[in-house]
Amino acid sequence: MKKLNRRSFLKGGLAGGAAIAAVGTSKQAVAGTHNFGGYPDSMGVLVDLTKCVGCRTCEAACNKEQALPTPDKPFDDPSVFEERREGGLPRRTTEKAYTVVQKYDVPGREHPLFRKVQCNHCNEPACLTSCFVNAYKKTPEGAVIYDKTVCVGCRTCMIACPFYIPAYSYSSAINPVVKKCIMCYDTRLKFGRPPACVEACPQEVMTFGKRKDLLKLAHQRISEKPDKYVDQVYGENEVGGTAWLYMSDVPFDKIGYDNHLGTQPIISYVKEFLAMVPMVLTIWPALFTGFHLLSNRKDALKNDDNKS
Repeated sequence: MKKLNRRSFLKGGLAGGAAIAAVGTSKQAVAGTHNFGGYPDSMGVLVDLTKCVGCRTCEAACNKEQALPTPDKPFDDPSVFEERREGGLPRRTTEKAYTVVQKYDVPGREHPLFRKVQCNHCNEPACLTSCFVNAYKKTPEGAVIYDKTVCVGCRTCMIACPFYIPAYSYSSAINPVVKKCIMCYDTRLKFGRPPACVEACPQEVMTFGKRKDLLKLAHQRISEKPDKYVDQVYGENEVGGTAWLYMSDVPFDKIGYDNHLGTQPIISYVKEFLAMVPMVLTIWPALFTGFHLLSNRKDALKNDDNKS
């Protein structure tokens, strides 16, 4: 049987989703697939993974800046690095944590490698071009932001994202909310300030600046220390490029990065489906409301049974 990888799944799954979900804004979505490449002066962040010590100061800064709930475990508790989700994978971003640090024990490396994970803010985001209600926007400053007031909770963006980033709030089916890093756009980025995680890092793991300048800096570092870094800047070309860029002393595919995404935006593979308009918007919120009510009724019946 042919192995189904992430890229194949995205092509097939998103094609199906797009065929169902594309509506009146499909012309705009298709127009966004012609190798946009990002805004020329957009900002970005260069992450040097060789410097990260896993202190999770970035997580704490994000939590405070975005007014997120207090985590179940404090930020100085290293046991979170041992947590695993389905399939034995490290923890991922959630509706309560827009950035997380993962730990990798790499054979031959003296110390563990720590990897910060958050939205990569793609130049041509699959979440944006797959969203049939235009809940996402790519800003000239480089951030991919989200408008919860128009979201209908279809979660196509979660399928489309090649980095598994958007998280969904299940607390209310009639008020669906997708949550992810917005690069501190409202409070910092649009005023020219770096994201809170960047500013708080005591190890200076992250460098904030124009994306084009960060790429020059990254390649300069690699050329000056070829024995220290692998010859790749992750995010330079992957899925059309991302605002967050990474340098490492370990091959990226050994530390959870997908090196088989290609250089074209994910949506390019399914843009022909975005011309279809079969979705009836009025039934979608009702459908999720029904699921929500059924779930609540089931929980209520279960509680009654426990009391009796």
